[in-house]
Order: sequence, then structure tokens, then C-alpha cells
Amino acid sequence: MYDKLQTVEERYDKLNELLSDPEVVSDPDKLRDYSKEQSQIADTVEAYREYKDIQSQYNDAKEMLNDKLDADMQEMVKEEINELANQLEEIEERLKILLIPKDPNDDKNVIMEIRGAAGGDEAALFAGDLYRMYSRFAETHGWKTEVIEAHSTGIGGYKEIIFIIYGNGAFSQLKYENGAHRVQRVPETESGGRIHTSTATVAVLPEAEDVEIDIHEKDIRVDTFASSGPGGQSVNTTMSAVRLTHLPTGVVVSCQDEKSQIKNKEKAMKVLRARVYDKFQQEAQAEYDANRKSAVGTGDRSERIRTYNFPQNRVTDHRIGLTIQKLDQILEGKLEEFIDALILADQTSKLESVEK
Repeated sequence: MYDKLQTVEERYDKLNELLSDPEVVSDPDKLRDYSKEQSQIADTVEAYREYKDIQSQYNDAKEMLNDKLDADMQEMVKEEINELANQLEEIEERLKILLIPKDPNDDKNVIMEIRGAAGGDEAALFAGDLYRMYSRFAETHGWKTEVIEAHSTGIGGYKEIIFIIYGNGAFSQLKYENGAHRVQRVPETESGGRIHTSTATVAVLPEAEDVEIDIHEKDIRVDTFASSGPGGQSVNTTMSAVRLTHLPTGVVVSCQDEKSQIKNKEKAMKVLRARVYDKFQQEAQAEYDANRKSAVGTGDRSERIRTYNFPQNRVTDHRIGLTIQKLDQILEGKLEEFIDALILADQTSKLESVEK
């Protein structure tokens, strides 16, 4: 571990030199890449330097015990040694986690796609609840939310809603929401008071940057059509809605949220880029699927990950066996308990893999 840490520190120092090099400063691409790499290892280097400083203090204190000290001084030195040993142990654990390979998408914005699945209108209403939950979560973190495409049911729910959450580290927090979410409650339309079970699916994609994936205009078919509202009624007589088809992969994205065709195309391109990037990434890392799923199942979008039980005000995450009796608060966006537990479970699983 310490050889790795020494290598990381040397790389950090080298990056400092490169970022002062006039040739790098004048090259926006190199400047961006080196700055990003340095920021990604800064916490590790800081913790390693703190570890070396405490290790030095620990060694000095151990040497002092070899000197002729009176009983009181000897007791003080022993207490200091114990305290420093505990600090070293804590930092060692932190360094192990910092050395776990970081997901390159963690700092990115998020494109979320929520769809009502089994359960008809009730599933669509639940999809609306989930959209509101994630919007509130984003608000509490100071992140911005922008709707790309929405197909509402007219009763407050969504057959489908696609939106972007702009925020540093948004993907690192929300990537664990990938999967099928199940709700158990008595629908408003249920006269007999029976509990129904419905589901909605959530897909979480990192927003792809232009430099990460090259999509050629010749590979995109652009179709325009008039926007429509619930029930198919025309709400826009101009051809402002846009449908983009990426011919090599067959990925299709449509957007009719804006009145401007240009703005709809820009929004659709963001989603198209993210979906194509995600498709390539999934294919390229197919051999690692088993490892990814063994953690908290972030790779399989058909997996049932969580149940929201209204009668008992209970939410259960099935991947980590965590149940919280605060459904009302969770639907207000207070997801931190689940997300923190999922991150810890993921880190623990990866740490075990690294140590084997």
C-alpha cells in the first residue's frame, strides 16, 4: 500500500510542475486533464502526508522511551504513543478507501429517466413521487434540475420523465438509484381499501462530455414533429419537437419540452450522448459485470432495489437489507441515510476485493 501511496505523491508533485509549464498552460486540453487528475488525487496525497507526519511523531515518542525519564514523563510519553497509534490506525483505514479506484463518472452531472412500469395510473403517480423526491434531494445539495422530456398522465403522474441534475458529484450520490422501485399503498381510486403493489424504473446515466465520445452528424437521423400533450391533443402547431436516432447503435431520443426546435435538439443531444456513452461503457466493461453486481447491484436496471410501504411508513433497500421507518421524510428528498449506507457497502465490497 505504501509503495502505491509514494507513487501517487510523486505523480502529484510532477503534476504541480506540469501545471506551471508554459507549454501546458497554453494548451487548454492538457491544462484541463492535468488539473482534473491532480484534484482527483489531492485528498489521497494530503492524507498520506498527514500519515507520514504522525508516523514521524510516533517514532520520536518511541525513541524517547529509551531515554532515562522519570515515572511521570514516561507515563505521558506512553499516553502519547497510544494516541498516535490510534490516529495512525484511523488514517490507514482512510488511505485504503482513498486507494480504491475511483469511478471516472463520479463528478459528473446526472441524466435520470423515470418510467411508470407495472400498475397503470398508480405506477405513473409513483413515478411522479420519485421525480419529486429526487428534485428535493437535488435542491438540498444546491443542484439544478432541468426537465428534458415528460409524458404526464394528467392526474399528477408520469408515464415517463427524463431530466438532468446539474451538480458536482451528483453521479457519485445518485448512481445507486438505478433499478426498479416498488410501492405498496392503497390507491385513491381503490374503494375497498386494498393495498396495491406498483413499480417504476429509474435509470441513472452520467452526462457525457464531447471529449469522451465522438458522435458524428452523419450518424444521426433528425426527425421533427408537432408537440403533443396528454391524450395526444396538439399543443403546438409548429414542428418544434425533435427525435434523434443514432444509426450505429439504434439509440432514439425525443424532446418536445421547449417551444424552440433548436433548444429541443440541444436537450435531446445531451440525452443521446449520455445513452450512447452508457451503451459503449456497458459493453466495454461487460467482463466486470459480476464484480459490479456483487457490491450493491448498480449495474442491473431490472433489479428490484427498494420497496416503499405507505401503510407502515417504511422504506426497505433490498440490496443492503436496510429498513427505515421514515417514508414521509424520504419522499421529501432525505435520502442521505440510504445513500451513505450504499456508498459504505460499495466501498467495503471493493476493499475486500483489493485486499484478496
